Amino acid sequence: MKIILLYGGRSEEHDVSILSAYSVLKAVYYNYYKVQLVFISKEGQWVEGPLLTEAPKSADALRLTWDTSGERTEGFTGKLIHPGAIQESEEEIIVFPVLHGPNGEDGTIQGFLETINVPYVGAGVLTSACAMDKIMTKYILQAAGVPQVPYVPVLESQWKENPRKVFEQCEGSLLYPMFIKPANMGSSVGITRAENREELQNGLAEAYRFDSRAIVEQGIEAREIEVAVLGNEDVRTTTPGEIVKDVAFYDYNSKYIDNKITMQIPAEIPADVQEKAQKYAKIAYKMLGGSGLSRCDFFLTNKNELFLNELNTMPGFTQFSMYPVLWENTGLKYSDLIEELIQLGLNRYKQRQSFFANK
Repeated sequence: MKIILLYGGRSEEHDVSILSAYSVLKAVYYNYYKVQLVFISKEGQWVEGPLLTEAPKSADALRLTWDTSGERTEGFTGKLIHPGAIQESEEEIIVFPVLHGPNGEDGTIQGFLETINVPYVGAGVLTSACAMDKIMTKYILQAAGVPQVPYVPVLESQWKENPRKVFEQCEGSLLYPMFIKPANMGSSVGITRAENREELQNGLAEAYRFDSRAIVEQGIEAREIEVAVLGNEDVRTTTPGEIVKDVAFYDYNSKYIDNKITMQIPAEIPADVQEKAQKYAKIAYKMLGGSGLSRCDFFLTNKNELFLNELNTMPGFTQFSMYPVLWENTGLKYSDLIEELIQLGLNRYKQRQSFFANK
């Protein structure tokens, strides 16, 4: 069987995707699978790389080069292809989209894969789109009774039309500090902390660099607790882990460049808080229609109040990433986790095919 490994992408998380893809490649059972590299450039070009029967020696092998004429020319490691070409394999395939952020985990790539009718790892179109959008996630989880910090959604058009009204809405509902986030980004890209009105204004300007919709959330003193989720109908969760920070704000550089974090697994929290985190993670996953995998991120206050921050449908798979480490701690090693994700993707595809057959 062939795995089509999709990675790179047009989002700000392009480089993170390459690191995640490399980690996945090191964990694949090559006695069962071959892996076809398909790199998506920052400009959106699809580049077919080599067919791997063993893990590459470094992540640099994933940074493909190609002839702009579209030919597979000597001296280049890849060839430009039409996206639909991934369907043209004579072998059974499954796509593993190790793509983070917009145009990767927001339902767009999932919709394309549904259209060309190939199985893939991870969440479907609606789940990916809703979970990626912080405002939609808030609305859905609010309806499900999952606790969240207070928030104010702010469209860029509202901000341009009447910034004073936006200030009044935010300051009338929330207290400083506040966190300002683009509605559709991940890995802390475009997120800022505001201690006053000037910083709130600057934070909104930063958020609108990445999306026309932003969300302003109440800042709280809290620990960051994460739960990994795995499954389709039969949903399993890990014991919670904790992100222990050396910085006030766990931003993109802290996560992937400076590595100024450590992970406490399992998190040192009361048993009832652990049970609540696992319960809310399952509720959120099922309400959003999750399949395959997700990571649920919570805030935990010193009064043991638990708030769900976000549900990530394609969490990082780098060496610093919480998701695979949580499962390792639960007894599911990385290679077995990758295998289970592949089987979940195949099972979801077969189920969807049966729905079409019954119409």
